[in-house]
Amino acid sequence: MKLLLTVLTLTQLATASLSKLIPQEDEVKVPTALKKYIPAGFEALNLTKGDLNRDAFGDIILVLKKKGEEKTSDVNDHPEKRPLLILLGQADHSYKLAARSNNSVYCVDCGGQMGDPFMNITIKNGYFSVEHYGGSGQRWTRIVTFKYSPADKNWFLFKDGGERFHATAPEEVKTEVKTAKNFGKISFQQFDIYKE
Repeated sequence: MKLLLTVLTLTQLATASLSKLIPQEDEVKVPTALKKYIPAGFEALNLTKGDLNRDAFGDIILVLKKKGEEKTSDVNDHPEKRPLLILLGQADHSYKLAARSNNSVYCVDCGGQMGDPFMNITIKNGYFSVEHYGGSGQRWTRIVTFKYSPADKNWFLFKDGGERFHATAPEEVKTEVKTAKNFGKISFQQFDIYKE
């Protein structure tokens, strides 16, 4: 009986959504000063701190989601967009909205059988990356990286890439990465993750 339970558990794990396997915070803690940037009907999905514009003040990326998005999003006809806000730290310890995009983070049901594909935001020295993971038998990752341009005072697509592999052969990975040589100069606001 114990062996049967172990097999069932492994089978359940193999078919479970990754987002259900990774511990998630119940609620993202948003400082009071930033709540004014969250529109009615939305809540924070992720808050990440770092250096986005190479100055002396800490910055924040805030990813939002529509309340109840899992019931209203339709990946094919009407994906519920998830706004990504770039908030720059100011000398008086406040934050200023520098840029916003509704097309940089995949929707809640864009990950296929794996569930919500959004994994994380990483920030480092004027770069930030939006990380996704999804699929079913055929798994995929997609990491989209933007780089700050001091001359333009804006962020531009730096790299867009990921890996593909089958769940039964994870060692057989196909990697594809595109850079500005492939796609030209695309601002953060112009980028659309939903367009191939």
